[in-house]
Amino acid sequence: MTDFSGYHSEWNLGSPGGWDYQRMTQIIGKAVWQRINQIAPINVDIDFDHPVLYPINGFVEMLVEACRAIEGNNTGFIAVVAEEETLDDVTENKNLVKHLDGIEGISSALMAPQALELKNGHVCYKGQPVSLIFMDFNTDVLISLHKEHGLDPVLQAVKEKRVINPRGTEPINVKSMFEVITGPHCGRFHKEIVQRTPWTRQFNERKTHGPNGEVIDDLIEWTRTNWDNLVLKPERGYSGHGVRVGVVNNDADEAVRKALTDGNYIVQEKIPLYLWAEEIPVLTNGHIRIETVQTDFRCLMGPKGLFGFLGRYGGVPTNVGSGGGVQPLGVLKSDMSVREAVDRINDAVLGMDYRDLLNVDEMQKKMALEYDFTYLLGPIKIALRPRVITEGQIAALRSYCDQMWQDCLTLEKMWHAGELDDIVNIEADELEISSMHSWGGSYAIIASDGLFNFGANPEST
Repeated sequence: MTDFSGYHSEWNLGSPGGWDYQRMTQIIGKAVWQRINQIAPINVDIDFDHPVLYPINGFVEMLVEACRAIEGNNTGFIAVVAEEETLDDVTENKNLVKHLDGIEGISSALMAPQALELKNGHVCYKGQPVSLIFMDFNTDVLISLHKEHGLDPVLQAVKEKRVINPRGTEPINVKSMFEVITGPHCGRFHKEIVQRTPWTRQFNERKTHGPNGEVIDDLIEWTRTNWDNLVLKPERGYSGHGVRVGVVNNDADEAVRKALTDGNYIVQEKIPLYLWAEEIPVLTNGHIRIETVQTDFRCLMGPKGLFGFLGRYGGVPTNVGSGGGVQPLGVLKSDMSVREAVDRINDAVLGMDYRDLLNVDEMQKKMALEYDFTYLLGPIKIALRPRVITEGQIAALRSYCDQMWQDCLTLEKMWHAGELDDIVNIEADELEISSMHSWGGSYAIIASDGLFNFGANPEST
């Protein structure tokens, strides 16, 4: 299998995370893999060190390039800006500062936005001029914090095009953009992107067309009737908050009522659970067993293409902020299929002594603590076995990311041309900030959350 099947569930053009968690997952996952192979050798050759499994490196290179585009050969200061309550808890932001500080001519610090100041007309931090800002929150949060703290220095940095991601991505950084791709404009986007986009509509009392082109006279009642095959999501949510999934959340009336009460929801075609599931070994009640989990595959990309991936697993949704975990990734080097490799790994782990595997599990948890591997909810769960992909699939994913980047640019052009006015609902103050710095394909990190199958889902053959 040189390609991959599946869909993206959402895109993030505002401030996607996960770019450093995979690096830590790879280090821990490789150590676990080596220990397991000492106990029960597995004849599967897997590469844990492939460059795309360390997306932080490409991200840092882009930030440095963006900084030097502003400063030239002068030294540069990159501010990593996050909400005050997250400064101690989001490890990857702290690690980003360490990465940047290790680069000659670059210095960095992590701070809340209200720590920035204006000095002699320059945006500064503790008196030091700021060259570039990576802002770990979206524009709606910026507006809220501006009302509380008065963030004129941040707004000046936006005007001076010193903020990554550009705030101009915000109008198209909503899940309702998938309605554009799956609606009458579908011919303007790459064929693969259209095929991987689940049917999506803004959720309100309206008439529209369904997933198979059928006429829907009343979208609300149609959603109730077809709830098992649908998902309701906030247009601008994160960490899985507010999401309702057919069958998983079986009360259609509650889901519809919540969406209408909260407002600004989308209804989306549900991607079959079996398609993005995998089976992994787990320890439970003194036994080793195989458990079916849902998987998530975040692709992270910039102006020059793919940075790398983040592998997540758990329930529905898989978001770490909703209690999901992360999974090591391994590039298959052995001459066998992904299905065969995964079966060999699972069988080998199932055949191990429980106490031996318990020791491995304890080593994994100890390493996670040493790496401060935490998020807002606390320690992050890590799967015992890697998710396996191939070089051919990586090549296909590179092409997919290039197409997605170009189609995001198409969406932005449509927005500037006024063609998305009936889709984008944006407040005047947010529109003002978004207009300060258009994107146009400039420096940014964007993400696709893919519910992809690489050949190891339970029903694959």
